[in-house]
Amino acid sequence: MPTIPPKLYGPYGSAAIAYADQLPAYGVNAAWFHMFDEAAFEACARVGIAACVEFKVFRADFAQHPDLIPIGVDGKPIRYGRLVQGVCLSKRWFLDYTEENLLAGVRTFQPAGIWLDYLTGAGWFEEAQPDLQEHCFCADCIADFCHTTGIDASTPAQILGQHQAAWTRYKCERIARFGAHYAQIIHSHLPGCVIGAYMCPWTPYEFDRALIRIFAQDYMLLAPSIDIFTPLIYAQKSGRSVSWGREVLEAAPSFVPANRPVQLILDALDFPHSLQETVASALPSHGLQLFGGAEIFRDPTKAALFAAALEKLQMEI
Repeated sequence: MPTIPPKLYGPYGSAAIAYADQLPAYGVNAAWFHMFDEAAFEACARVGIAACVEFKVFRADFAQHPDLIPIGVDGKPIRYGRLVQGVCLSKRWFLDYTEENLLAGVRTFQPAGIWLDYLTGAGWFEEAQPDLQEHCFCADCIADFCHTTGIDASTPAQILGQHQAAWTRYKCERIARFGAHYAQIIHSHLPGCVIGAYMCPWTPYEFDRALIRIFAQDYMLLAPSIDIFTPLIYAQKSGRSVSWGREVLEAAPSFVPANRPVQLILDALDFPHSLQETVASALPSHGLQLFGGAEIFRDPTKAALFAAALEKLQMEI
């Protein structure tokens, strides 16, 4: 595992690959795209930028696979809207399917980096008033909790009323074990591949500790397997100010291990103000991703703004 991963800067999204030939002129040295997209790999190789994969782990279409919906405290599937992440981690068929996709990708392609996406519990945080629900209380998950911890509990009320701390720890450790497993698969085929993780952008204390309580993302537990953490800074979608990315960077030393850098992903919807705030941070982002980057790089004026901000960011490092 690299001690310090390279600083990579560029757009996220397959649509931005259409502008691959223009990207190096604006300081871009990497591009992120969904899954193992052969055309995207070819475009990145052609222009000499790092090809980085966003690999989907715990997210599925619940309309097609309702059995994957985690169970809430009432014994029913959790509420969810148009967008949701996280699945019931007791569904072996889905875990096998995810692993098969990862293996097929690392056996065929050689990405510079793979960012694990939705390595998390269930919910959605890209909104101002998130609907946070405790889960997953299916019979299999409760049985696994009891077996793993040695605790005798059979209902959500017992678990949350008497064993909340153990339940939260169990969920975080479960997620971290999957992260370690996927990292081992990647490094067994691609020893030099950078492994990133997209993270809920909250600090550990927001929303009653929902980062670990709901989303089960514990930076300390994930750190042995993850080279670089990427909080999803989508300010407008989340009802936050454009300074959010800077605030996260400056708060990160209090909860991110010192040997694990933080690289933000910003949203093109917040451009250029969130980028400018990020550049102004006292603690710089270790590289940068821009979600929806096609919107920026199809417009030379916007792309020039990105390049200017990137130059300032690199000068501060």
